[in-house]
Amino acid sequence: MSISSTIQVGPSILTADWRQLGAEIQRAEEAGVDFIHLDVMDGRFVPNISFGPLVVSAVRQATQLPLDVHLMIEAPERYLEEFVQAGADRITVHAEASLHLHRTLSRIEELGAMPGVSVVPSTPLSAISEVLTICGQLLVMLVNPGFGGQAMIPELLDKVARARGLIDAVNPHCLLEVDGGVKAENIGSVVAAGAETIVVGSAIYNDRQSVAESVSLLRQAIEKN
Repeated sequence: MSISSTIQVGPSILTADWRQLGAEIQRAEEAGVDFIHLDVMDGRFVPNISFGPLVVSAVRQATQLPLDVHLMIEAPERYLEEFVQAGADRITVHAEASLHLHRTLSRIEELGAMPGVSVVPSTPLSAISEVLTICGQLLVMLVNPGFGGQAMIPELLDKVARARGLIDAVNPHCLLEVDGGVKAENIGSVVAAGAETIVVGSAIYNDRQSVAESVSLLRQAIEKN
């Protein structure tokens, strides 16, 4: 088995052409991506507004790939049922946004989705150490969340490596996901740090090459590095 086949790569639809979203998702699926990532933003937890359950439902109808829903919203526990009903397979909430984090993650699992927890760049991993045992996924943000197309903060590679060590010690079944500024030029270093689930935005959906070419470049970079 090749290295690239053990690493999950999924596009964030934020940078897709929304005039033809269904076709964009189909192109990504045909290119061999492993999941579709959906960034839900409320304009309060992060300085931007994106979409809600209706778009998740529409994407669910466009693909059978796992839907990885990242709730960058305050008090996400208010909307868990709606997102699961819309078709979310994984729901990631922020440690900074949910007062009773353990309860929120437990509720996601009760609803039948994989519970995930995320931390922004300034939040230490100690903020999630007490809930990691019930998580299926830990998302380490490599940029300050809220906008697509940002450059990765390189100092955060050390945080990814520390997250890998924490997961291996506490819950080896938990996936380590990263998001923010990942592209062919740096995906190798992200994987070397221990990430196994990679969210990619503008390095997949861009005007430089096709989606298939973009995904191929990412897979090649994983193998090379």
